[in-house]
Amino acid sequence: MRALSSLRWKIALTTTTVCCLVAAALGILVHNVVARQVVGEVRKEAARDLDHALGHYEYGTAHGDVNAALDPPGLPAPLRALVARGRTGSMVGTHGGEPVMWAAGPADRSALAVWIPYGNTRARLRDIDTAILASAALAAGVVALAGLFLADRISRRLATTAAVARRISAGDLDARVDFPSDTGPDTGPDTGAETDPDPAPDGRRPRRYRDEVRDVAHALDSMAASLQERLEAEKRFTADVAHELRTPLTGSLAAAALLPEGRPKEMIDDRLRALHRLTEDLLEISRLDSGVERADLSQVELGRAVERAVAATRLPAEVRVVRDAVVLTDRRRLDRILANLLVNAHKHGRPPVEVTVEGPVVVIRDHGPGYPAELIEHGPKRFRTGDPGRGRGHGLGLTIVAGQAAVLEIAPVFANAPDGGALTTLRLPVGRLPEAG
Repeated sequence: MRALSSLRWKIALTTTTVCCLVAAALGILVHNVVARQVVGEVRKEAARDLDHALGHYEYGTAHGDVNAALDPPGLPAPLRALVARGRTGSMVGTHGGEPVMWAAGPADRSALAVWIPYGNTRARLRDIDTAILASAALAAGVVALAGLFLADRISRRLATTAAVARRISAGDLDARVDFPSDTGPDTGPDTGAETDPDPAPDGRRPRRYRDEVRDVAHALDSMAASLQERLEAEKRFTADVAHELRTPLTGSLAAAALLPEGRPKEMIDDRLRALHRLTEDLLEISRLDSGVERADLSQVELGRAVERAVAATRLPAEVRVVRDAVVLTDRRRLDRILANLLVNAHKHGRPPVEVTVEGPVVVIRDHGPGYPAELIEHGPKRFRTGDPGRGRGHGLGLTIVAGQAAVLEIAPVFANAPDGGALTTLRLPVGRLPEAG
């Protein structure tokens, strides 16, 4: 049923249905016209025989070779009533069990009727109807095949465009549809009566027809190129700002170390360290955005690695190893991910913070208000905040988590526990390093 609901089948079924309706209408029209013509010829022949019989009746002579009789028993009642009113007429009926065309007229107070065989005419009409039906079926089949071919061509191009759109939405900004341009080669001056539009700068002439699918594909390519340029500009700006801030911040930290001890020095040191961490985070994000980061993979016992990473943060957290596993990962990047998640849990959640290792899966949970719905739906964004009135924010920490996880081919899942608290799940890849050849 899903196949029949696709665009190609909808177009094919629509064109076939329209063709069948048109063929039926034309078939009925042709049938009526041909039937009227054929039956009219038989009626004329019956009318001539009736005139011949009436002439012989007036002169009292025999009817000759015409099948005629006064008040024959098989004369149809409507025709008999018509003659009783002094009029002549004809209609199809039967005589001796065979189909005939009756024609009758008044003769004194009786009805003089003639009849001619109608079986051949009826068979001829059936043959015409069969030919009309066969032609309609053939036309419907040809149109259905043509519609399926065109629908398949349109559907394939739309499917290609949709696939590229999905790749772009997934972050592959280099993806393009790359359908041929709507211009053709310049074949020289037009010798027809019409004047061609001006050729394009590359010497190609615009085609004289519109291709909406190609227009959509070109619009998508243009949008992707524009989006890529803007994102590249944003990445360059982030990296430039971080690099420019790094040098004066380093000098400021060194100068602050020379200040006399006291509350003012502590406040300056605290703000400068926060600004320095922010600068380092921006630099890390710019490296992740550039796509040049590569993981240094090794086989790691996940349980012990998580315990050491949690201990290195010096933040209170309960580590529970339900089942250990050997995973293929970059130890340094994994430590960075876990550290950021623990910092985020303590900064925006509430204790206790629990870290559970079960096979290749690591779950970090706090018991605070949980992640905002927008973050769960769309993932972490830079400087995303939750409820400003409650002071909830997520800065760059979760953005770095998502970027480092992408390098490790991990898809972090952000959710909220049923009984409250933020819940982050990491499923690490399991495998072996390739042996040296």
